[in-house]
Amino acid sequence: MNVVVLTGAGISAESGVPTFRDADGLWEGHRVEDVATPEAYDVRPSMVQKFYDDRRAALAGVEPNPAHTALARLEEILGDNLLLVTQNIDDLHERGGSRHVLHMHGQLLSALCRGCNGRSPWEQGLSDFPPCPRCGVPELRPDVVWFGEVPYEMDRIQQALMRTDLFVSIGTSGAVYPAAGFVQMAKACGARTLELNLVPSEGTAFFDEARHGPAGELVPVWVDEMMTRSAL
Repeated sequence: MNVVVLTGAGISAESGVPTFRDADGLWEGHRVEDVATPEAYDVRPSMVQKFYDDRRAALAGVEPNPAHTALARLEEILGDNLLLVTQNIDDLHERGGSRHVLHMHGQLLSALCRGCNGRSPWEQGLSDFPPCPRCGVPELRPDVVWFGEVPYEMDRIQQALMRTDLFVSIGTSGAVYPAAGFVQMAKACGARTLELNLVPSEGTAFFDEARHGPAGELVPVWVDEMMTRSAL
């Protein structure tokens, strides 16, 4: 069985990572337009760098939760038949034990050079505009996909959705495209679809089945069900 799992902010929120936007529409006190667009970076690069430096530093204070570790257990059983796609830019899936994670919106622990377009692992701050380890030009920016930019590896994701048997969405709002359209693509290609979310999402109606509650409770139960089926 081929399985595609999409995770969003809800799975990391249970570890203490702030969700993408608060109820007032702000992202950690900032308008999205001020910290998550190429235009914002061009106008106020220092402010944008500090925003992501703070988020990068905050990763040290959070830990994977049972939903992350359960998905790692599922990977052990399914191997290459599981594609784990996350909209999150933290490293909680990796620290939870998952070895193959596709970060469609980039990663906090990576820097992208605007000079050579190279990517480098990065754990320190970028506010002092250090030189790129590859080309030496001080043009490093957060390696995250901002509004107006194309998510990473969309071709690979779409190909996986077209051949998957099961698509599972975990902790996503169903409001941000292109990820919000994954369920419809998978379903159109014959896959069964399952939503695991704290509350009904904007896309709940598109799923064959929806279970609502904390990811840390729902995901381990679902993984146990999958493992039981694999053992039969």
